[in-house]
Amino acid sequence: MASILVLDDVIDAGVLVKRILERKGHSVTVFTDEEEAINHAGAACPDLAILDIKLRKMTGVQVLEELKRRCPDIRVIMLTGYPTLETARESLKLGANEYCVKPIDKEELEDKVDEVMGL
Repeated sequence: MASILVLDDVIDAGVLVKRILERKGHSVTVFTDEEEAINHAGAACPDLAILDIKLRKMTGVQVLEELKRRCPDIRVIMLTGYPTLETARESLKLGANEYCVKPIDKEELEDKVDEVMGL
């Protein structure tokens, strides 16, 4: 299955995503700090990153740009509690494959991960 990096400034949200995806057999690492997540990705280049758009120091879109620079083949799903067409367009333009709206729906997340990973 896939190695997945999850970045959300709310640890409980990241843990929820981890629980859902580990039940499907994925290996999931959760971060609340943008720099730690970026450094981890630079060293390990996971298959997929799931990024919250609203973070503490950076935006999820800025993290997306940096991850794509370090790991050009990484697939990305953006999470947002504040969906706007502008954010969705910008994320997709910068290389995100998909986005999910919070609160996280278990089936929607599983389906989007399978779709993005080609499973």
